[in-house]
Amino acid sequence: MRTERSLTRLDRVFARLDREPERPAMVDMPKMSRHRVVLFSATLAFYLAIVWAVVTTSWLVRLDWQVMFFRPYQQWPQIHAFLDYYVVLGQRGPTAVMVAAWLGWRSWRQHTLRPLLTLATSLLLLNITVGAAKLGMGRLGPHYATVIGSNEMGLGGDIFPSGHTANAVVTWGILAYLASSHWARRWLSAVSAVTSLGVGLTTVYLGTHWLSDVLLGWAAGLLILLALPWFEPLIARAESGIFLLRDRWRARLPLPAPPPPIPVGAAALRTARGSVQDTPAREPVGAREPVGAGTQDIAAREPVGPAARGPRTPVHLAPGPHLTRAERSPVTPGGSRRPPHTERGPHPERPAHGDRGGRGAAASAARPLAGG
Repeated sequence: MRTERSLTRLDRVFARLDREPERPAMVDMPKMSRHRVVLFSATLAFYLAIVWAVVTTSWLVRLDWQVMFFRPYQQWPQIHAFLDYYVVLGQRGPTAVMVAAWLGWRSWRQHTLRPLLTLATSLLLLNITVGAAKLGMGRLGPHYATVIGSNEMGLGGDIFPSGHTANAVVTWGILAYLASSHWARRWLSAVSAVTSLGVGLTTVYLGTHWLSDVLLGWAAGLLILLALPWFEPLIARAESGIFLLRDRWRARLPLPAPPPPIPVGAAALRTARGSVQDTPAREPVGAREPVGAGTQDIAAREPVGPAARGPRTPVHLAPGPHLTRAERSPVTPGGSRRPPHTERGPHPERPAHGDRGGRGAAASAARPLAGG
C-alpha cells in the first residue's frame, strides 16, 4: 500500500515562497468599524490627557523627575550592553529597511503594491504628526534639564513625544495590520505592543527620554495604526494610478522586430535550387596552372571553355562503303592480323598472302584521300 509523503516545515516554507498566479481577489482589509472608532477615540483622549498633564506640571512631571533621579542605568548596569542593541528596534532607518524588505516580497508575490503603499503612508503620517508635536512643544530631555521639577516645555527640545516608541509601534504594528489571518493579526499585535513598550522603557533606562515621553509616543503610534483604514481608498487610487502609468509606459516601448519566417514547401525548394545555381562551378583539373607559374603567364592564359575555342575544321570522309566496327581489322603495331576481303569478291590480280606492300598499295588505289 502506497502512502503520500507528508509535507515538512521546509516544504511549507518553499510553498510560501512561490509567487501567486494573480492578485488575490478578496483581500482582507481592515475597515473603520465601530470598535475601531471607539479605540481611536479612547487613544486620542489618552494622548490629550498626557499632554495636558505635562503642560500643567502635574503629578506626571514629578514622576518623571523621580525616575530620572533613580538613574536605572546605574541600578542595573549588567543589562546596559544588551539594551544598547535592543533600542535599535525603534530607530527609523534599520526598522524601515527590514519591514520594507518583507512587505516588498509580499507585494511581488501577491501582484499588488498595497503593503508598500500602506507602509509609506504610515511613515508619512508618523513624520508629520510626531514631528509637528516635537517641534511645537519643544521639551528638553533629562540630560538637558535646567530647573528641577519643571516640565521643560518650550525650550527648543525635540523629545516629546518619544520618536523611538512611536516608530516601534508603527513599524512593527504595520505587520499586524497587514496580516492575512485573524490569528496572525492577534499574535503580531501582541508582539508589536511588547516590542514598542520595551523600546520606550529602554530609552527611559538610558536616560534619553522622560517616562511621559514614552507614554505619549506609544499613544501617537497607536493613533496612526487605528486611523489607517481611513486612508485605504487613497491607497487604492494611488495603486491604480501607478499601474496605469506602468501600462502606458510599456505601451510606448517599441516592440522587437519578429524574426524572418522560415521557407517551407515549394518556396524552400526554389530557394535551395537558386542557391545551387548561384554557386560558381569548380574549375576543371586540367585548367589549373602548374606549380611555379609566374603572374604574367597566368594573366596571359587564354580562357578555357567552349566559348574560348575556335571553330573546328570539318572532317570529310572518303566516299565509298564504310565498314562497321565488327568488320574492321584490328590495327596493331605489327599490322593487321585479319586476312583482307572486300564486298565485291576476290580480285583477279590479288597479291600473295604475305605481300603486305601490295595490299597497302591496292587499298590506297581503291580509297582516295579526302579532298583529292
